[in-house]
Amino acid sequence: MDSYIGKMLDNRYEILERIGTGGMAVVYKAKCHRLNRLVAVKILKSDLAQDEDFRRRFNAESQAVAQLSHPNIVSVYDVSRGGDTEYIVMELIDGITLKQYMEKRGQLSWRESLHFITQIMRGLSHAHSRGIIHRDIKPQNIMVLRDGSVKVADFGIACLENSAQTLTQEALGSVHYISPEQARGDRTDARSDIYSSGVVLYEMLTGRLPFEGDSAVSVAIQHLSSIPLAPREINPEIPQQLELICMKAMTADPERRYPSADAMIADLEAFRKNPGIVLEFTENDLRPEETDEPTQLLRTGAHTASGSHHRPAPAREPVRRREYEEEEPAPGSSGKRTALLVTAGVVVLILAFALISSILKSVNKPMDQYVVKSVLGLTVEQAQELDGVKDTFTIQVMEDRIFSSTYPENTIAKQSPKEGEIRKGNMLVIEVWLSAGEEQGEMIDVSGMTVAQAQRELEKLKEEYDLTIQVPTEAEYQFHDTVEEGRIISTLPAEGGVLKRGDTILLTVSKGKEIQEVQVPKFVGMSFDQAMEQIERSGLKFMGADTVDSEEEGGQIIWQSLEPFTTAKEGDGITFKVSSGLSTVRREFHVNLPQDGRETVELTVYVGSETEPQFSARLNCSDGEAAVTVSGSGNQFIKVCFDGIMDQEQSHYLQFE
Repeated sequence: MDSYIGKMLDNRYEILERIGTGGMAVVYKAKCHRLNRLVAVKILKSDLAQDEDFRRRFNAESQAVAQLSHPNIVSVYDVSRGGDTEYIVMELIDGITLKQYMEKRGQLSWRESLHFITQIMRGLSHAHSRGIIHRDIKPQNIMVLRDGSVKVADFGIACLENSAQTLTQEALGSVHYISPEQARGDRTDARSDIYSSGVVLYEMLTGRLPFEGDSAVSVAIQHLSSIPLAPREINPEIPQQLELICMKAMTADPERRYPSADAMIADLEAFRKNPGIVLEFTENDLRPEETDEPTQLLRTGAHTASGSHHRPAPAREPVRRREYEEEEPAPGSSGKRTALLVTAGVVVLILAFALISSILKSVNKPMDQYVVKSVLGLTVEQAQELDGVKDTFTIQVMEDRIFSSTYPENTIAKQSPKEGEIRKGNMLVIEVWLSAGEEQGEMIDVSGMTVAQAQRELEKLKEEYDLTIQVPTEAEYQFHDTVEEGRIISTLPAEGGVLKRGDTILLTVSKGKEIQEVQVPKFVGMSFDQAMEQIERSGLKFMGADTVDSEEEGGQIIWQSLEPFTTAKEGDGITFKVSSGLSTVRREFHVNLPQDGRETVELTVYVGSETEPQFSARLNCSDGEAAVTVSGSGNQFIKVCFDGIMDQEQSHYLQFE
C-alpha cells in the first residue's frame, strides 16, 4: 500500500488516493482541512527529493508558477515542504488529459482542434508575459474539462525537468514535442513552447505525430533535420490557412516561427472569424534556405482558396526534406543513388554524434558557483551595480509588489534566491519584489452599531491587517445623551483614519443617557394645573391622576405617589389623586356573617369604584353579624365580600347624606 495514503501534510492536507504518476512526481487526491476543499497534491519522487540543489530549484520554480492566474492554466495553491517531502498543491481538475481525449476520439475535427489550441495559446501567453516558459507542452500536460475548456498543467515540473537540456530514455514521452533548439541543447524561449504547441495541433488535426522513431535520439534528429508531412495530405478536410498556422508554429528555424503566443492567437482568431481569410504569409515563407543536399517535394494537398476577396495561393515549389525511406531510383542512376544514400547516412551520423556530445557536455561540464548577495533595501539600479551581482546575475523585477514596514517604497523587499544560497552556471537571475511601502488600510464607520455588529463588519480588516479589536468591559462604557446603551459611540482611529498592520482599534461603547437624581417637590395642596407646570421643571414624569371625593376644593391635589422631599431618579414616574370637591359622609350598616360551618371569615367592603376596601377584618362567624362604618358621597354601590367572594344578597346601594 502507498505509504502516503492517509498521511497528513503540514497538518492540513490529508492524502486520500493516488491519481497519477509521472517521471518526476506522484499525484494524489487530497483534502485541505483548512479550506474544506479537495485538491491535487504532487509529491516529488524520493530520489529527486534527496538532491538539495534540485529541491531549491524546484521550490523557486514552483513559487514563480504560483504567481500565475489564468482560466487556461491549472492553479497552484501552495508550494511547501513537510519534513523531507517536497510537494505542490494544485486545483483538482474534473477531467482527462488531452492525450486520453484523443485516444478516445481519434482524429479531432479541425473546429475542435481550433477550439483547444486557442485556449492552450491563451494560457501560454499569460505565462510568457510573466517570464515563465513551460518547455514541456504535450497532450499529457493539457487537461480537458467536462465543459470543453482546457487548462495547461505542470508548469513548475516542466521548467525544472528541462533545465538541464538533456535527452534520456525517460524523455521519450516528451521528445515527440520538443523544439529543435531543445534537441540541440540550445537556450530556449517562448518560441520553443510555440513549436511544441504546433506539434500538438498537428496531432489533433491528423491523428498522428509528425515524427516517430525507436528512440529519443532518433526522434530528436528528425526534429532537427526533417520536415513533416503536410497535414492536408493526411486529412484533406483541414482548411489550408489552418494548415499554414500549424506549419508556421512548427518551423524548425525559430526566426520563421511566430514570435509570440499573442501573434499566433491573432491568426487563430482571424481564421476562426473567417476560415477563408488569406494570411500574410504562404508556404514559401516557411521553407528552409536552399542547400546542396538531396531534396524531396513537400506534399500538402492544398487547393487554391476560392472567393473574390481571396488572392490565389502561389504554386508550391520543391522543399527540402530528409526522409529515411527508400525511393524508386531513376533508370541508370543506381551509382548516384548509392552515393546519395552514403552521404545521407554520414550526415545522420554527424548529427547524432553532435547531439550526444552536447548532451554529455551539458551533464558533465563543471559549472561555476556563485554566492547570492543580499539586494534587500536597494533600488533595482543599485542592486544591478552591486559587486557580486554585476556581470553575474540579472535582476528580474516581478510584477507583484509587496507591502513592507521595513523597506521603503520602490526598494527591494524580497528576493529569490535568498542571500547566501549557491547558484551554478550562467544566465543567472535574481527575482526581486519591490516594496509598496507600509501596508495601510482605511477605517470604516461602525458608529451606532452594537458591539457584535461592529466586530462582524471589522472582521475583514482584522484578518487583512492582523488588527486587534479592543472592546471595553461594561464598567468602561460611557454615558451618552443620544447613543443607546450597548451601541458604538466612536472608534480610534475614527472613520477614514489610517490602519497599519498590527494596529489596535479601540471601541467606545455607550451605557445610555446619564440618570440624574432629583428632589421630589410637594404637590399636595397645589391645583392640578400648578402641579403640571411644576412637574415639567422637576425632571419627573407624569403617569396619570385619579379623581376622588374629598371635602377639599375640587381640582386640588390631595395625594402623590412619591413622598415629598425624597430623592428620585430623573425620568421616574409620579401619579396623583385629585379632589372632586364632593364632601364625604360616614355611614354604618350591618352585615350578616355566613353560617355555613366556617369558624372565621375575611370580610372586605368596597365603596363605589374604589380598588382599595374601606373595611377589612377577619371575624368569628359565631358573632352572627358585624357593624361596618364606611364613608362616601351621593349614592354609592357597597360590595360585600367573604374570603374574596362577593355576597350578592348583601351588596347594595347606600345613600350618603
